[in-house]
Amino acid sequence: MLAPVTFCGAQPRAEPQPQQQIEAPQPKQTISQQTTIAEARRMAQQGKFDEAIGQLESLAAKQPAAKGLVHELGVVYYKKGDYLKAVASFKKALEENPSDSEAVQLIGLSYYLAGRPADAIGPLEKVQTWYPSANVDAAYILGVCYMQTKDYPNSRKAFAKMFAVPPDSAASYLFTARMMLRFDFDVVAEEYAKKAVELDPKLPLTHSLLGEIYLYKSHIPEATEQFQKELELNPGDAAVYYKLADTYTRAQKYEEAEQLLQRSIWLDATSTGPYILMGKVLEKKGESALAVRALERAITMDPNNPMPHHLLGQAYRDLGRTEDAERELKFAEQLQNRGDAKP
Repeated sequence: MLAPVTFCGAQPRAEPQPQQQIEAPQPKQTISQQTTIAEARRMAQQGKFDEAIGQLESLAAKQPAAKGLVHELGVVYYKKGDYLKAVASFKKALEENPSDSEAVQLIGLSYYLAGRPADAIGPLEKVQTWYPSANVDAAYILGVCYMQTKDYPNSRKAFAKMFAVPPDSAASYLFTARMMLRFDFDVVAEEYAKKAVELDPKLPLTHSLLGEIYLYKSHIPEATEQFQKELELNPGDAAVYYKLADTYTRAQKYEEAEQLLQRSIWLDATSTGPYILMGKVLEKKGESALAVRALERAITMDPNNPMPHHLLGQAYRDLGRTEDAERELKFAEQLQNRGDAKP
C-alpha cells in the first residue's frame, strides 16, 4: 500500500469532518423570572387570574425568550376558564418544547370544555398513547368526545380501556350505555344495554340499567319487568328495590311500593332516596304521621335537599300543623331557588 504523497514539506490536508449538530443552548430562567412565575402561580391559586396573567404578560414583553413562560400562561388561562386562549398559549408552548405532554393534554381538555369535542379528540388520543393506564380523566373525556361526535364504537373502546375490560365484552356495552344515559343519549343507551344483555344475560346491573332507561322514557311496564329480572339475578342490591318501588309508585301500587322500600332500607339505611319515596308513598296512603317520620329521617341525612322539606310541609299540612307546614314549604322553596341560581 503506497504512502500518501506530500509536496515540499507541506503537511497532508486533513479530510473534512462531518459537521456536528450543535444545539442552541436553552435559555434558563433567571432568579427574577422564577420569582415572577412563582408569584403568578400563587395569584392563580387564590383565584386572581387576571393579576397572574398581567404578571406573566409583563414578563413576556420584557423577556420573550423566557423558558416555559407561554406554558405558564396557558395554565392560568385554563384555570380561569378562558379555554381558547389556553389552547393558543399551549400551542406556542409546543413550538418551544415539542415534548410538553402536559400542554397536549390541556389542549385536549380545553377544546372539550370549550364545547369543541371534535378538536379535542386528536390531542387526547396522543395523551392515551403516553399514559396508557394512568390518566383516567383523559380516557373518560375522550370517550365523551367520541360520544358527542357520534363515534360510538370508539366511545365504547375508550370506556372499556378506562374500566380495564375487553372492548367487545358485555361489560363494555354496559359501561358505555350508562355513560350515554348520563348524557341523554337514551336511544343508543337502550341499544347498547340490550346488547349487553344479549352478550351476557346474567351480568349484574344490565337489566337494572334497561329499567332506568325505560323509566326515563316513562315506559312503566317495561321498566317494572327489567327491575324484576334484575332482582332475580341480584337480590341483595338495595338500589334495585328502590327503583322497582318507584315504578310501583308511578303505577299507584302503594302497598307493593312500601314493601319494596322497606327492604331497600333494611339493606342500606344510608341512602336518602328510599326514605324520601317512603314519605311520599305513606302520604299517598293517608298515613301522614308515618310519612313525617320517614321525611324527618331523610332531612337529617340530607338537610339541603329541597324535596323532603317540601313533602314534609305537605305532610304537616295534612296533620293540621300549619306553622310547621309553612316553615318547611318556605325553606324548600329557598333551597330550590338557591340550587337554580348555581351555574
